[in-house]
Amino acid sequence: MAKTLPSKNNFHINWLTLSFPKDLEAAFQDSYFQNSLRQVRIALLMGLLLYCFFGILDAWLVPEAKHKLWLIRYAIFAPYVIAVYLFSFTRHFKKYMQLSVAFGVSIAGLGIIVMILIAPYPASYSYYAGLLLVFIYGYTLVKLRFVWATFAGWLIVLSYEIAAIWLSPTPLPILVNNNFFFLSANILSMLACYSIEFYLRRDFMQARMLESEKKKVSEINHELEDRVLERTAQLEKINNELKQEISERKRAEKERRYLETQLRKSQKMEAIGTLAGGVAHDLNNILSGLVSYPELILMDLPDDSPLRDPILTIQQSGQKAATIVQDLLTLARRGVSVREVTNLNDVVTQYLESPEHQKILEHHQRVEVTTHLAPNMLNIIGSPVHLSKTLMNLVSNAAEAMPEGGRINIATNCCYIDKSLNAYDKVEEGDYVTLQVKDEGIGISQENMERIFEPFYTKKTMGRSGTGLGMAVVWGTVKDHRGSIDVKSDQNKGTTFTLYFPITRQELAPEKCRVAADEYKGCGESILIVDDIQEQREIASKMLRKLNYNVTSVPSGEEALRYMKQNDADLLVLDMIMNPGIDGLETYKRILEFHPDQKAVIASGFSESALVKEAQSMGAGAYVKKPYSFENIGIAVKDELRKSRKGFRAKKFRNCEFRNLRIDGILSN
Repeated sequence: MAKTLPSKNNFHINWLTLSFPKDLEAAFQDSYFQNSLRQVRIALLMGLLLYCFFGILDAWLVPEAKHKLWLIRYAIFAPYVIAVYLFSFTRHFKKYMQLSVAFGVSIAGLGIIVMILIAPYPASYSYYAGLLLVFIYGYTLVKLRFVWATFAGWLIVLSYEIAAIWLSPTPLPILVNNNFFFLSANILSMLACYSIEFYLRRDFMQARMLESEKKKVSEINHELEDRVLERTAQLEKINNELKQEISERKRAEKERRYLETQLRKSQKMEAIGTLAGGVAHDLNNILSGLVSYPELILMDLPDDSPLRDPILTIQQSGQKAATIVQDLLTLARRGVSVREVTNLNDVVTQYLESPEHQKILEHHQRVEVTTHLAPNMLNIIGSPVHLSKTLMNLVSNAAEAMPEGGRINIATNCCYIDKSLNAYDKVEEGDYVTLQVKDEGIGISQENMERIFEPFYTKKTMGRSGTGLGMAVVWGTVKDHRGSIDVKSDQNKGTTFTLYFPITRQELAPEKCRVAADEYKGCGESILIVDDIQEQREIASKMLRKLNYNVTSVPSGEEALRYMKQNDADLLVLDMIMNPGIDGLETYKRILEFHPDQKAVIASGFSESALVKEAQSMGAGAYVKKPYSFENIGIAVKDELRKSRKGFRAKKFRNCEFRNLRIDGILSN
């Protein structure tokens, strides 16, 4: 039989068992369990306390049988209740709560019936009140559902009838009186339990209906909001399209003017370069006689010949002319013929020791030259001679810009450009080494800034300070090395020239003294490289594999999380900036949740930032600045693995020797 409750959704409930349809019943059972669990635990403890406390009554009323009664209380009922209480803290209790508690109520009632049989008349009458307490508990306090409570209650009543009639014959008046008492108590408790559960179910359904109505109202509100947003978006779209069209027209016009300017400049430089190349070619043929023949003549002349000085003058003039021709060849982009693995630090050091530099200092005695050369500088492919000439031109110009004296700073560095820079000259994405010359001179005005690299354009006195080719030579040399130039200048504050040269992974020959590769080779440890740039992953993977590591690489933080959930790694090489997706810091935080002792080395094309420092405070190790070299990444990985040696599996690394590496200037911790 089913009773229909009034509701918009026409819910049904079984009149006899108080149960919903299957899908709704499961939701109610879950809610009922969550709301009843705490009360059930409290009721179990209170029932245990009361049932055991009345053992005092046993000792007072029936001292001769107290041990039998205590056996029921303390050896049967108490252990079962304790077991159910402990069971309530497991995940399986939800499924068996009703059965476990109903069985406990039945044990309590049957135990009292056995006590009635054991206790002699009239002491046994005192135990009847215990049955009433069991009914109250079973139907109201331990949150039994009506079906389970009814089952336990009638089981107790039926057991009493069997005991009173067949096991311990009870006088008819007493039997009738007790039956009336127990049946009344049981039926009243059933009605109370029925009402409690019925109204609980009604409240549950009303709450669901209220939630359903709220959801509908919310959906209607969202629909109205969506319509408003859609109409607003249409108007905004039309407005943005108009703005975009106007902006694109302005941008196209600006781009057109820029391209026209660049084209004119390119054509001008190409024409001048072609002319300079042709002139230089002819002049070289002429100058060979002026430079070579005087040297042959001087070899045959005696030391006291009056012709020696004039011939030396002719030779020196020819050499000066040859230098200008070399500048013309550089300007014509035909000057860099020798290409070798070169290190900018070596170029700077050798230039500072050259006679050309000493001559500049002699002419500008109030000028001081300082250097800041980056350690472990990566190499480039180029011409040391032309690079030295470029540096000389920049230093000479800087000295000329400080007639009252000042400081010139020469600096080198390694950097990774992960996004094209729109500097004076566009710098594309990639690994670079930089050469920077900074002065404290008079600066360059804005109108002159656009022309500083033009041939023969100079503010110096022609014939005394220069030929006007110095900066054109700088431009040509940088372009021959596939590099880029950036210029920043403030009038009366100084000028900074920064030259960008693409790096090479090739080594210098002969190889310079440095930490031997064997010192930072691995022992087959597993390394996971996390970097969103494919080239960076490939470079690091190849380097570490050559250093005897077992390397895996992934392109994002999300991929790293998936890999580490199914695998482990002795060390992470973790890029800090990754787009799109989570960055290196967030990746490391999440990995630490399931690998709390995970070691990592931080890599970045940026300088040390707050992200790097936070990762290191969480347990990450050295910071390795991009671009990589064998030495900087090899030592960083080896040193971090050495620090965590105690955590390695002894069998795997028992033959691996960890040395204390000298890493000054290589790693940033």
